[in-house]
Amino acid sequence: MNKKNSFDKYAGEYDSWFFDNTNLLTSEVNLVAHFLKDAGKVFSVGCGSGLFESILERDFNIEIKTGIEPSDGMADIARKRGMNVEVTTAEDADFGIDVHDTVLFNGTPSYITDLDSVVQKAYASIKKGGKIVMIDVPKESSYATMYNLAKALDTWEHPLLEGVHPVDPYPIEFVRVANWRTTDEKIKLLEKAGFKDFEFAQTLTKHPKYSNKEIENPIEGYDCGDYVAICAIKN
Repeated sequence: MNKKNSFDKYAGEYDSWFFDNTNLLTSEVNLVAHFLKDAGKVFSVGCGSGLFESILERDFNIEIKTGIEPSDGMADIARKRGMNVEVTTAEDADFGIDVHDTVLFNGTPSYITDLDSVVQKAYASIKKGGKIVMIDVPKESSYATMYNLAKALDTWEHPLLEGVHPVDPYPIEFVRVANWRTTDEKIKLLEKAGFKDFEFAQTLTKHPKYSNKEIENPIEGYDCGDYVAICAIKN
């Protein structure tokens, strides 16, 4: 099953998983909000169900109304939450030229096959002085290591994962179609496109088994978090 079909078929499960892991969700939303203060016009690449965007507006007064999403099922939910969503892949989408103050990739880089060309398009679409905010599970993190093992085994129900993963792990259907990249890989792609003035923040600093125990606020850097934000500027 390809990425689009997975997210179409399991769109409801996506939101349900986050609602079953509300402390983790809040920690991740806190990280997304960290670099979106005074973000101006934000374009969300792979907005999914619009869950994060709706919480950002409710809790932080951060408005994100425009995005793209390859899954029809996800896009339908996002539209019900007030977003204007075009159904297309990041590779096929027209980002425009010099039209966005901020381009947001929240949890989506691992689901974009040709991230290099997409980052180039994102750079062209951002106004001078605007920024890109790229957030994802880095390949070097505990979560990605655990996910890649589950992906190789094609199940969470295996002795090698027993007692290791959270009580309610991320649906295997979404794990199967992901390709996590290291933070260094993403930095190189952003530098290649022309972005400058990098800043980093991270959350989910506990072992995955315990990351839903309490809410975390972002801390600087990318050396210990399982969810990492990169912010860079188009000068």
